[in-house]
Amino acid sequence: MAAQSPVPTFDDLKITYHESSLVIPSQEIEEKSIFLSNIDQILNYSIPTAHFFKPNPDFPSENVAKRLKMALEKVLVHYDFMAGRLKLNSKTGRLEMDCNGAGAGFVVASSEFSLDEIGSSLVYPNLGYRQLAAQKLENLAPQVDQPLCFFQVTSFKCGGFAIGMCMNHILLDGLGAKTFIENLASQAFDDKHLAVIPCNDRWLLAARSPPQVAFPHPEFLDLHLPVGEGSSPPVFDCSREELEFKIFKLSPTDITKLKKKANNGSEAAKISSFGVVAALIWRCKAFSGSAELQKKDRISTLLNVIDIRPRRNPQLPSSYSGNGVLPLGVSATFEELENGPFSKLVEKISEGAKVMTDEYIKSAFDWMEMHRGLPQGDYMVSSWLRLGFEKIEYPWGKPVYCCPVVNHRKDICWVFPDAIDGGIGAMVALPGEEMERFDGIFREFIQRLG
Repeated sequence: MAAQSPVPTFDDLKITYHESSLVIPSQEIEEKSIFLSNIDQILNYSIPTAHFFKPNPDFPSENVAKRLKMALEKVLVHYDFMAGRLKLNSKTGRLEMDCNGAGAGFVVASSEFSLDEIGSSLVYPNLGYRQLAAQKLENLAPQVDQPLCFFQVTSFKCGGFAIGMCMNHILLDGLGAKTFIENLASQAFDDKHLAVIPCNDRWLLAARSPPQVAFPHPEFLDLHLPVGEGSSPPVFDCSREELEFKIFKLSPTDITKLKKKANNGSEAAKISSFGVVAALIWRCKAFSGSAELQKKDRISTLLNVIDIRPRRNPQLPSSYSGNGVLPLGVSATFEELENGPFSKLVEKISEGAKVMTDEYIKSAFDWMEMHRGLPQGDYMVSSWLRLGFEKIEYPWGKPVYCCPVVNHRKDICWVFPDAIDGGIGAMVALPGEEMERFDGIFREFIQRLG
């Protein structure tokens, strides 16, 4: 996998691994099986992230590692499923969480570089970041199941460090992860109480019995898979191939110009940053493919990941720790994408989200109960803009930069805050020729904004 960037990138951070262990809850937990909702069932893949911190003389990296490990032991009492393992219930054909206290992975490492040496490259794609978020414990016996989540503290020469986290998406969505990290940070302060009490009741998103599908759900592809005894859920994943990746940066000025364009030249206070960025990414991705796929009447579909917590009636608790999200598709022809007004694409994204009512959500979970489909669209945009990972206060300070770590997902774009200039970054992974076309379309569009 190659990286594109206007500055040098670091493919190898020259990492030495010092410690690799399992962290178990500090108190005995009840052994049980946890129900997983229909959206949990299909998100069986890992999301690695990296969180960077400046040196703090009061917290050398070895102290950070010890304190983080103790905090993790305490917080796993309240998040017992994160120390568990997945299992397939052969009678129902559903995945369940076996809360067996087997533990989370914990790694301590060091890099030969300093953060200053990485310099401005810190906020650009670096293959080396994959070394900061372990996805496997090599010292486990082959017959021992690997953890579902990993935490890694990597120190740099300067005294700065990174905390890498890699979590199976079944455990938490973005907002659930934010709440978990807030609680982890609170326990690192040695607080007696959690910052936020998590809601771990995944039955809140169980399908109705019998299912009552009241809407068509084109955002899901019906795979016509068996349901029930002897079956298993599909996995929302994609094939691994040679990819290039890039973080496309949009400054605050770029965002303002995009909003003005979306509002046909007027000030655009009510237009969201996500809406304009997603519309731009959609257009670039659609025309990055081969020419034969770009017929004017062909439909392109963008999947937007919607937080359903406030859309349920009654609302899901904001601290719901399962996957409180659903994909929602918005579509346009290639003619509309190329020659139609930019404002129309932004409107489609913002207006499309209004479809996600309480009844629509219930219908979607019921549809998945009956059909076991996977999200269906040309591209998915997942927003981290409101998660606020960079605002979480640890004993050693707030992160100076947080980002997703590049992986093999060419079907998902992650949009996240740029902590350096207050803008937005979009992480894209595509085959080489597609990336070249995507990059050209992106640059041309931004230049036309003036």
